[in-house]
Amino acid sequence: MAELVAGVDGCRGGWIAVLAPLSGGLAEARLHRTFAEVLETEARIIAIDVPIGLPERAIKGGRQACNEARSRLGARQSSVFSVPARSVLKARSYEDACAINLENSDPPRKIAKQTFNILARIAEVDALMTPALQARVFECHPELAFWAMNRERPLIQPKKVKSRPYEEGMQLRRHLLAKAGLEIPEPPAPVAGINFGEDDLLDACACAVTARRIAAGAARRLPADPPCDARGLYMAITC
Repeated sequence: MAELVAGVDGCRGGWIAVLAPLSGGLAEARLHRTFAEVLETEARIIAIDVPIGLPERAIKGGRQACNEARSRLGARQSSVFSVPARSVLKARSYEDACAINLENSDPPRKIAKQTFNILARIAEVDALMTPALQARVFECHPELAFWAMNRERPLIQPKKVKSRPYEEGMQLRRHLLAKAGLEIPEPPAPVAGINFGEDDLLDACACAVTARRIAAGAARRLPADPPCDARGLYMAITC
């Protein structure tokens, strides 16, 4: 049986995972309701687009990993959200999240609405992560994965314009995935309550390319010598 890696991206109602054979061949897309289900897959390496390792106090610009990722992405740098303080994970509303982050940041600042929108995803992964699990599960970022596929150059075309898919940008990403040797799989079998767009599928494919790079020992970690958070989770984005 072929050894598999997985690229994972959040989508409405759950997660979309692309499982790809290490030695090439057809990938498979699947939908999962929870991160726990993702961990139950047969993937040896999982590269997931969600922050892993959270500061006790947030600083301007976020973690070093986020800043190093942004410095490489040019016009796409806004896709890397600043990570809030861990205590924000207990917030139940945007107003609550802003108030908690104001008390736990230097200088005091609220959180962006985009960050709040993925807070449940961050909390779900954080609840299950351990330092030992980081030998299998790696934080990645699709735009950084495409940057690496594009000879370490930022992509000129966005994948969306005004929250709608931008065909030129989507086509560029399909082309880069093909050059990287990953054939975009058929859409996954539907699961009630989970919805995804083609951009989610492409992002999961990009994460799968990163997972292959990790398994091959060819990936780069930002920063190269990452700090750990209070729970011992290192704070790094891998590409």
